[in-house]
Amino acid sequence: MDLRLSGKRVLVTGASQGIGLGIAQAFAAEGCHLALAARDPMALAQAAESVRAQGAASVTTHSTDLGAGETVRALAAACDPVDILVNNAGSVPQGTLDEIDEARWRTAWDLKVFGYINLTREVYRAMAARGSGVIVNIVGVSPMHPSPKNIAGAPGNAALLSFTQALGTGSLDHGVRVVAINPGATETQRQVVRWKARAQAKFGDEARWRELTADMPLGRLARVDEVADVAVFLASARASYVSGTMISVDGGAGSAR
Repeated sequence: MDLRLSGKRVLVTGASQGIGLGIAQAFAAEGCHLALAARDPMALAQAAESVRAQGAASVTTHSTDLGAGETVRALAAACDPVDILVNNAGSVPQGTLDEIDEARWRTAWDLKVFGYINLTREVYRAMAARGSGVIVNIVGVSPMHPSPKNIAGAPGNAALLSFTQALGTGSLDHGVRVVAINPGATETQRQVVRWKARAQAKFGDEARWRELTADMPLGRLARVDEVADVAVFLASARASYVSGTMISVDGGAGSAR
């Protein structure tokens, strides 16, 4: 299937590792121009090499902290014009109301919540003026099953899902589509560290971490490419009638609860 993405200009945040890097590589394989944004310049340089190896038309890197409005505006200006924006930067620490104090909560939301909103504002404005563009927000399934142990993450992600719906239901009037993807537990480096810690606590052997995923769909975590492929499809013209909606990539685990 020809996704008609060759030559498209794609900005991916949080692109130095994990899902963000996988998404960048998937767009590269379609012949896109990639702009990669993340904090760590060394990790970005390594990511850029892997993205080039996948066939990207071109790759630029932008080492920046998207938790501040001025850096968001600078990134949007540096990458303009953007055909496809993938908001992926940031994670919110897990913990209870007593464990996540105001400073940690605000810092996390400045990046994951307001970072998405502020960058979208800048890029969406330019897309609307041109009459075309796609914004893909990588969010998470936590709002569907909020937990007291994820007291900051679940409402933050809920805000981003509502933001996606609110913007995406009218964005087609300006030729722009806005969608969200909710990955379930995915085999990224960060997730594997967590699962290894659980295996160490339960079995005294971190190498047995895969045993803890036996009850998950297909008996495993999602692969990064399974999330990335959905992002690429939703950003393509093959999904031209999709906007203001969210797709969960969790093997049906959320619906089964």
